[in-house]
Amino acid sequence: MVDPPEEPTPPTGALIVYAPLVRADVPGLCARLLELLHGDAADPFPCDVRALTHPDLAAIEALARLQLTARGLDRRIRLHGASGELRDLLTLTGLDEIVPTGPGPLRSGPLGVECRREAEQREQMRDVEERVEADDLPL
Repeated sequence: MVDPPEEPTPPTGALIVYAPLVRADVPGLCARLLELLHGDAADPFPCDVRALTHPDLAAIEALARLQLTARGLDRRIRLHGASGELRDLLTLTGLDEIVPTGPGPLRSGPLGVECRREAEQREQMRDVEERVEADDLPL
């Protein structure tokens, strides 16, 4: 996959996420994000993830938790400098719309996800009789 052109540098005050990112880093990152969100009105708030060149699922989980932290204040984050691997992993996990990268409009729904339910369609079984064996135990 070919990486798109380099994005502009995130604004001053962006949350910078360093690598390697492990689960133990998440509470500190979320606390730092809360501090930054209270002092800055930017929405979505920029998070510089250029250092995550070889992301793993721990990094994806951390980024999702950062988005949840921002949503707790009715705010959002947007990733800047995401590598192709990071974007691919976000897409693979289904989090690419929840934790957006680069420029572009954000969806207005909660966490950028539209939830809808569809009725399950299946054929009714006809002429089926349940037979009980003598050695079957009752449930």
